[in-house]
Amino acid sequence: MTYTNPDPDPEHTTGLEPGGGVPPGETPPAESSLPEAGPREVHNPTKGWAKGPLFLILALVVLIAAGFLAYALALIF
Repeated sequence: MTYTNPDPDPEHTTGLEPGGGVPPGETPPAESSLPEAGPREVHNPTKGWAKGPLFLILALVVLIAAGFLAYALALIF
């Protein structure tokens, strides 16, 4: 298997001046992208659930489960 370079040869690329510059009015070649290249987000860091809302959700689930259990026991007896 032979390896071919996917990048075009700058000497044969249309729209480039000698030395690699782009003349006015031409679209420059695409640039590569870096993951997480944006600004650092500090105002809303993702650290998971807070303890308060998680406790309230769990308490609500326990109360609903206890209500279903009490209803089932009331139907049996």
